[in-house]
Amino acid sequence: MTLAARHRHWPVLLGASIAFVLLNILAVLFGAAVAAWLPEKVTAGVVSVLFATFGIHALLSNNNEDSQDLLEKPGHGIFLTTLLLIFVAEFGDKTQIAVAGLASSFSALPVWLGATVALIFVSALGVWIGRTILQRLPLVWLRRFSGMLFLIFAGLAAHQLFI
Repeated sequence: MTLAARHRHWPVLLGASIAFVLLNILAVLFGAAVAAWLPEKVTAGVVSVLFATFGIHALLSNNNEDSQDLLEKPGHGIFLTTLLLIFVAEFGDKTQIAVAGLASSFSALPVWLGATVALIFVSALGVWIGRTILQRLPLVWLRRFSGMLFLIFAGLAAHQLFI
């Protein structure tokens, strides 16, 4: 959202999209590899704990997180700046771990496709209308929603332990 507010929209969206495509490929490959050598019940337990942790963290996080400004370096386009920023910032974060966890329990291609389309869609929302939403809806409510969503996913993963 910050980059799109200061730069052209399309290079920002394209850079973010390609970063998410690459990150999700890595996450799905990792998740599928884990599923191949860990028993399904162990994987479901780990995924359940991770999702519950993410959900609780989102519900308890404070609203005073500082946003970081990114200065575009001369000679670097905003496309490359966005791609590298998203790739580095999102590598190993809870979204990528969630994708790996889902890929360890479900078919890799639909998980990759769903996660990638969702992240590109969310990026587009951030670029085009995210600022408007954040002006009308407090960030705390977005965090509560995401926290509850992760807790639902944790419950679904925990349910697989008992099937």
